[in-house]
Amino acid sequence: MVSQRRTISDSVQRLLAGRHHDPFEVLGCHRRGKFWHVKAIAPGAAAMEVVLADEKVAMKRLPDTDLFSASISASSLPSYRLRSSDGAGQWREFDDPYRFKPLIGDLDLHLFAEGRHQHLYRILGAHCCRHEGVEGVRFATWAPNADRVSVVGDFNAWHGLAHPMRVRGGSGVWELFIPGLPSAANYKFEIRGHDSGLHLKADPFGNAFELRPATASVVQPPSEFRWSDDDWLQRRANWDWQSAPVSVYELQLASWRRGEDNAVLNYREIAPELADYLEAMGFTHAELLPVTEYPFDDSWGYQPTGYFAPTARFGTPDDFRFFIDHLHSRGIGVILDWVPAHFPRDAHGLARFDGTALYEHADPRRGEHADWGTLIFNYGRREVRNFLLASANYWLEEFHLDGLRVDAVASMLYLDYSREDGDWEPNQYGGNENLDAIDFLRELNTLTHGAHPGTLTIAEESTAWPQVTRPTWVGGLGFSMKWNMGWMHDSLNYMAQPPIYRQYHHDQLTFGLMYAFSENFMLPFSHDEVVHGKRSLLGRMPGDDWQRFANLRLLYLYMFTYPGAKLLFMGCELADPLEWRHREQLDWSLVEKAPHRGVQQLVRDLNMLYRELTPLHRFNFSPQGFEWIDCNDATQSVLAYLRRDEDRFLLVVLNFTPVVRQNYRVGAPVGGVYREVLNSDSRYYEGSDVSNGQRIVSEPSSWMGRPCSLVLTLPPMAGIVLQLEAADV
Repeated sequence: MVSQRRTISDSVQRLLAGRHHDPFEVLGCHRRGKFWHVKAIAPGAAAMEVVLADEKVAMKRLPDTDLFSASISASSLPSYRLRSSDGAGQWREFDDPYRFKPLIGDLDLHLFAEGRHQHLYRILGAHCCRHEGVEGVRFATWAPNADRVSVVGDFNAWHGLAHPMRVRGGSGVWELFIPGLPSAANYKFEIRGHDSGLHLKADPFGNAFELRPATASVVQPPSEFRWSDDDWLQRRANWDWQSAPVSVYELQLASWRRGEDNAVLNYREIAPELADYLEAMGFTHAELLPVTEYPFDDSWGYQPTGYFAPTARFGTPDDFRFFIDHLHSRGIGVILDWVPAHFPRDAHGLARFDGTALYEHADPRRGEHADWGTLIFNYGRREVRNFLLASANYWLEEFHLDGLRVDAVASMLYLDYSREDGDWEPNQYGGNENLDAIDFLRELNTLTHGAHPGTLTIAEESTAWPQVTRPTWVGGLGFSMKWNMGWMHDSLNYMAQPPIYRQYHHDQLTFGLMYAFSENFMLPFSHDEVVHGKRSLLGRMPGDDWQRFANLRLLYLYMFTYPGAKLLFMGCELADPLEWRHREQLDWSLVEKAPHRGVQQLVRDLNMLYRELTPLHRFNFSPQGFEWIDCNDATQSVLAYLRRDEDRFLLVVLNFTPVVRQNYRVGAPVGGVYREVLNSDSRYYEGSDVSNGQRIVSEPSSWMGRPCSLVLTLPPMAGIVLQLEAADV
């Protein structure tokens, strides 16, 4: 008996010291002998009572503590509630959180420990539910190295001893059901680590957060949104994206359009305006810079803290669902930038979550990005991989997103990425490959493609890593597409050259075809190319104003007739002369000026052409769809090539100098009558309107290894797209 009392006393001491891993051992209702003993902890309470069906029993305070107890004589477990007084005559009655059984099942804990719980976000985090007939919120988090975890919030004056959680065996998962707690409550987890430090953390699985600069998580009720995109999802599941046009408009919601007084618009306000614009411009998809909650505006979302929460800057999770559903109703897919490569060091975030390097790698040679001041996930830990995999699944399943563009893949693949000798640790085989990250990426793509057919995963990967877009079962990483950074850099470097010197850089245009079909490539002119002093795309073009706009129109025609999917960052279609400014909306007044309006109209027409003419997209990722006519005319800086489908072809001729080239002979695969279907020098695009007229009749003279030829007038600094209208019989 003495031993039992000592044990209870030790438990109480640990509870009051904020170090108890299982407060249910002390709190709640326990049978001891003939009596049921009810204990409750209530910081700040002046008095407490146990409320039974027919009486109230006063509770005694343990001297100099906030622990109250009462004894009840009953043959079976009594049904009871608690009452507390604030000392000013105000009493509050509530259910005792410590009388409820656990909610998380052993199978869920097992799957999490194995790293295989793709719906982990339904288990961890904060979830409104009904438990044992009582409405409330179940809280759960993973903190295996903590001595104590508590739920704190507005509802308990942020007091760490008010709602301590219990740990579930050796899983490291802490859980507590708080009855009667309403949705929209602000909360965090107060964690006491082995280092005796207190860490106040936002919920890693939180579904919503306070608007910055506040950092608390916010309890969300079950979604009431009613989706209307069943037809879209069914079509997507059967979508042959490798043979379809994919033209992506990349944007940041905060700076695409704004309201009065530069106010940021809500997801619901942006949706119809964006859908109208993308539909008119012919884009197939919108790609959002990260909306996973992030603390710092200037990071543009690339340093997230909420991997399961759309940022509160633009509204609620259901507002975001409306945004996606509306774009789907207009035939536009939505891709989200997603950042599994690193996370910020903010004190309320994942960094040293339970006082130890939990989500990040403990070794700074693997766990820190010196360039970005961020921390790197520990991909070798099953629970961390599960966290990220569940995040990817969450966005695709809960928000019906059509794809994830995975940021900074190169930094994940290489242990020596942006590191000097001695600052990185080789893998077990002595190489620089991050084997754990590679396994994670393969798991990611296996999960997303298996669970969500038709969705895309797109890698921002800037190196020559092999088989990024090849299936995992043949040794690839399994991505749908990869950004073609080499093509982008070569094209922009070439276009920045004064035309007189371009003949010496001709290989920058032709080299890309040596590897164009080694991966499923997307051609990106992204936000990264119009920030940090790189200048806007228009700003990179050489020459006077006429030449700069002509160069930009030519660049876009080259992009849309080159093999691969397309991506263009917002504002590039307006020929913005300035770099992107993320604190203000795009300068929409530019379209009132003829040259800018001409570029915008060209982008629209290129999108329509790309979508309507199958030779431009049928074999986006196959050499079957491309054929050189002439890639050797460096002296005159001219390219000529074919784009093909099974039956038809288009002939593309590009003149990268401001010289009008008369009587320029180009080989043609078939004799007959051709016509220009697009000319970037047209007056409709504010060009000089040099053209070849309505009909171009081939000549029987063989040229460039072709049976016949066309004699063309090549407009200055422009491209033309020719279509066979009638073949010779």
